[in-house]
Amino acid sequence: MSTPPTFNPEGYEEIHINCQQQKCFDTFYNDYLNELTLQGKSERTIDVYSRYIRQIADYFDRCPDDLSKKELKQYFSHLVEHRSWSAVKSARNAIQFAYKHLLNKPWEWVDIVKPPKVSSIPDVLSIHETQNIINTTRKLSYQTFYLTAYSLGLRLSEALHLTIADIDAHLMRVHIRMGKGKKDRFVPLPMLTLKALRRYWATHRHDSLIFPGSELQIARHNKNVYMDKGTLQKTIKIIAKECGISKNVHIHTLRHSYATHLLENGVNLRSIQVVLGHSSPETTAIYTRMTLEASQNSASLINAMVDKLDIQWAVK
Repeated sequence: MSTPPTFNPEGYEEIHINCQQQKCFDTFYNDYLNELTLQGKSERTIDVYSRYIRQIADYFDRCPDDLSKKELKQYFSHLVEHRSWSAVKSARNAIQFAYKHLLNKPWEWVDIVKPPKVSSIPDVLSIHETQNIINTTRKLSYQTFYLTAYSLGLRLSEALHLTIADIDAHLMRVHIRMGKGKKDRFVPLPMLTLKALRRYWATHRHDSLIFPGSELQIARHNKNVYMDKGTLQKTIKIIAKECGISKNVHIHTLRHSYATHLLENGVNLRSIQVVLGHSSPETTAIYTRMTLEASQNSASLINAMVDKLDIQWAVK
């Protein structure tokens, strides 16, 4: 984890508080960053939390270390009107962290903001649609990436960060390192996916990465840069439209589809939870309304399911 940036008021255009309050905020902000680091928060969490702390300081034009209940309600009302519920939740968590770990004040107003509970079901692709997307993709690197993300049930960042050392061809499994919640896990490796990874790696032979960036990216940055996330996301949407798929398709749709297909092929919910790396079975349960679970050999079923794909490989 990189060291969090020290506060530089000239670097953040949203901070316009007076000099006395600025000095107070500088101390508060740097202590806040240090506490986030000491509590083991990820770089992304540090970035999100610190951004909302800066924004709330700008909103009240002062250091946010003594806000009243009325002021907090005013701020959250503003967020509810102008931002998404996801933003509201992130802001509340950022402020609550400051109260608990920095200000040593009881957080008495957790019920100030309660985002509505949304029980949505994500779009999923059929096996046929998944196969069409992979086959319609005309670039081998993207083809291999989409197959890998699907057949291993990976999040975008997990697939991107795969290394040669993570692929265990002897035990036919893949070591997923530092997944969501900084948790490692092992997932079954289908033979079709192993062959695809070997075929693709032979085209670039990177000394560690499975999905390195383009030669231009590597030249601009360094040899350990990964494929571009944005391009992967844009490409799969374009391909889905070319396939006549009207669903809202993105990389994570492959993971949702994988979980759904496992369930349809008889893999029980507990096995799916482990493979996906879900901390709670309730998260996994979104993929089914069925209550009867069959105890099956999930690795064999996964291999048989993925082996049904008839992939027409691109040349390069």
